[in-house]
Amino acid sequence: MKTGFVLAVGAYAAVLWAAGLRLPLRLEGLDSFFLASRRLGSLRVAFSLCAAWIGAASLLVSTDEAFRDGSSAIWIIGIPAVVTLLVLLTLLGPIRAAAGSTLSDLMERVYGKAARTLTSVLIVWYMTVLAASQMVAAGSFLGGFLGTSPIPSLAIAAGIVLVYSAAGGLIAVSRTHVVQVVLLVAGVTGMIIALASRTTWRAVRSAAGQLGKGSYFDMFAHADRNILVALSFVLAWTISPIAWQRMQAARSAGSARRGLLGAALLLAVFYAGIVAAGMLFLPLFPGGKNGVPLVTAFISGESGSFLGGLLFVTVLAAILSTMDAALNAGAFTLTKDLLGRTAGSGPRNRQIFLARASTVALALAAFLVATRFNDILKTLGLASKVMAEGLLIPGLAALFLKKKLPWAGLLSLACGGGYAVVCFLEEAGLGLVSVPAWPWSLPLGVGLGAAGFLAGLLVECLLGRGQAGPA
Repeated sequence: MKTGFVLAVGAYAAVLWAAGLRLPLRLEGLDSFFLASRRLGSLRVAFSLCAAWIGAASLLVSTDEAFRDGSSAIWIIGIPAVVTLLVLLTLLGPIRAAAGSTLSDLMERVYGKAARTLTSVLIVWYMTVLAASQMVAAGSFLGGFLGTSPIPSLAIAAGIVLVYSAAGGLIAVSRTHVVQVVLLVAGVTGMIIALASRTTWRAVRSAAGQLGKGSYFDMFAHADRNILVALSFVLAWTISPIAWQRMQAARSAGSARRGLLGAALLLAVFYAGIVAAGMLFLPLFPGGKNGVPLVTAFISGESGSFLGGLLFVTVLAAILSTMDAALNAGAFTLTKDLLGRTAGSGPRNRQIFLARASTVALALAAFLVATRFNDILKTLGLASKVMAEGLLIPGLAALFLKKKLPWAGLLSLACGGGYAVVCFLEEAGLGLVSVPAWPWSLPLGVGLGAAGFLAGLLVECLLGRGQAGPA
């Protein structure tokens, strides 16, 4: 079994490298490396958004959540993904108007240089933790099939991604996303067909009744937790540089709009299928699989068959497609905003070198973070807190404000973002202050960010509109 999966990993890596690095692959500076020279068509935008959103939590965690709680699992990733894309449609104009600018650029325009630095640090932190969440998944998933320990498994996944993402940037990443989405759709479709051939919805309802799951078909069950989880992801993804990057990289506003709508439709169907698959597992594995993700257990049971191999690379596609998106978007901010404001105006070779070095550095940082966690959903949630609590309010405001309000941005970033970092350190076992666990900590964090913004506005009023703040 191990040899077959090793060969599958090697073959899959070769396919991704061939897709991502095929000619022509011309890189003429940061604009081409991180924005694909603004030439992405609507289909490429849609596929890349889907691939970036369909990660390990989508397949492994959402399936297990649906198995345990039923249809209400659609709130974990599915509803937030679709809602976020619809929200972004309303922000398409302002985001496109900032073409070529990072969120840090916008924050500096309204809040000053100090806010720019804080924003850059928080974004790089978010992307690092997001990539780490996929490495956590890769460690347990690949280790179970290849017979390797978690650390080598992390290194294998990160190495595959680094080859094409560091070499070709967003152009290469978006090419591999086409392959990844096709595999994701094929694998999940095959799994649903296989499950439907082995059980029925009547059997699902009967098993749920026997296990005392009276709300199994109630989409609004466990609303207190699920709504907080969904809100955490919607708030974070609305301000996420991954989505903004693809909207800016589209060749036109129309391409971006069609890409967002297409991605929303694809993701709605995909996540409905994921939840259905999780529920169909209930009669087949009523006692669960002793901590092993159900999809992983199903692949093990189908070892040696075409479906088993397809599902194996499907899960790998989910992990790698989110990891490469996080590394590329994070490296965009790291290169342009932290390694030097002159990076974009230097010689072409120097720009590309910095972009590639940033990608590698971010991957190494994510690798180190991944060694501290073993819970995919919690790691993803902690990443989302950075954006939702620290950057959402000042970031969206920066799209529309015309005058400088440095105190508003700084206090919002310090209060909301600082709280998110404290929560992260607490979950990592490094904290000094006790805070509620995610997602229960979200309302307080968002409230602190909003309070900081309002307090900053009050300071601006007291100082007078024409006076400079601490920028």
